[in-house]
This record gives sequence, structure tokens and C-alpha cells, in this order.
Amino acid sequence: MEVKISANELEALFDALPDVVFFVKDTAGRYTHANLTLVRRLGLKRREDVIGRSVTELFPATMGGSYASQDRRVLDGEVIENQLEVHIFANRAPGWCLTCKRPLQQDGDVRGVVGISRDLGQPDGRHPTYLRLRRVLAYMQEHYAQSIRVATLAGLAELSVAQLERHFRRVFQLTPQQVLTKLRIEAAMRMLQGDDSVAAIGLACGFADQSSFARQFKATVGMSPRDYRNMTAAS
Repeated sequence: MEVKISANELEALFDALPDVVFFVKDTAGRYTHANLTLVRRLGLKRREDVIGRSVTELFPATMGGSYASQDRRVLDGEVIENQLEVHIFANRAPGWCLTCKRPLQQDGDVRGVVGISRDLGQPDGRHPTYLRLRRVLAYMQEHYAQSIRVATLAGLAELSVAQLERHFRRVFQLTPQQVLTKLRIEAAMRMLQGDDSVAAIGLACGFADQSSFARQFKATVGMSPRDYRNMTAAS
């Protein structure tokens, strides 16, 4: 017998997970369900303050527009799996997470978007390859501004490329490329609080040019480097 779980029941279950944001949106991008973790991270007190509103109403304009664009891709049928993102919460504190979104289908039609964003947890220090992967991470932390080949990282860990990627997912919950992106974006976020130009920061953080830097920064942070600089300067 097929058992179906309603969004209301899922919402109640996800209320118990403080490190996971759960949401459902309709085709207009308005929240129909949101767990309490999302409510609190928006700086709100009641679920009713979220339901019926869109991301462009609840998030800063640049971030809301980016999230809305992502939702439209999902409504067109795209599935987003483990998208590494920085979420900027109401207190301006950044938090790294992995976001998954899927089209919500009913009777063959897309009726909305269902998704979760899971906080990036601590590395699994008990994994047998942890110490070897720490060597790789240290190398990446020192050389993130340079071009890094996955084969080089695998050699440092004395693993094949496939083994390295599998163990990175187990220990860090990320692929080596996602870890490299995280290091570069974190460095860029720090540098954007200074006076260097956006182009210079992109090059200093390992991006080929300003265009690729801006594209990756917006995909990860939800706003352009310039908008992020303005936001932090105003806070």
C-alpha cells in the first residue's frame, strides 16, 4: 500500500531539526510551508510571518532576486542537488549550507518547489582517511589562489581521484572542487570588507577573471561582490 505524507506532516518533522531549513513554495514563489528553523533565521517569530510571502519580500533585494531565479529554474523542471551556498541571515551572520530543491509535482503538473538547506557540519575526524585529507585541505588553504588539479590533490593523499572525491564527501560533505570554491569565496568575503577593487580580489582569490568571479560569487552568496561589499559596509 502506498503511503503519502503531506507537507504539513513534513513541516512538523522538520521543525525538530535546528540545522535544516525546510520549505514549500507555490508556482508564484510564495511560501506555503516553512519550518521553524527558517522562521527564526529570518529574524521572525511566527510561521505566519513567512507563509504567503515570497523570497523577494523576506530577503535583501539582491539575495531574494537570486533565490527567485533559482526557484524559476526548478519550476521549469530542474533538480538542484547539494548546491553549496552561503546564506546571510537577519543578523548578517553568514552560514554555509547545501541546498536541494525539486519540482513539486501533482497529477503530472509542477505545482511548486520543495526543498531543504542543510547546514554544513563538522568534518568526520574519525574517518580512516581523515589525517590524509587534512594534508590535502592544508595544501588547498595555502594554494587556493592558484590553479589546483584534482590529480595533484589525490597524489598528496595517496589516493586515486575517485577515492579522493568519495572520501571528501564522507569527511567534509563536499567534493574537492566545492571545498576549493568555499575557500575562495570565504577569502573574497573577507577582502571585500577592504578597499581593493573587485577585479583585484577576484584574481587574488584564484578566479580567472572578474566575470567568472562575479558569476561564482553570486551563485554561492546570492548577490554580486559589489552588493555584498555595500551590504557589509552598511551593517
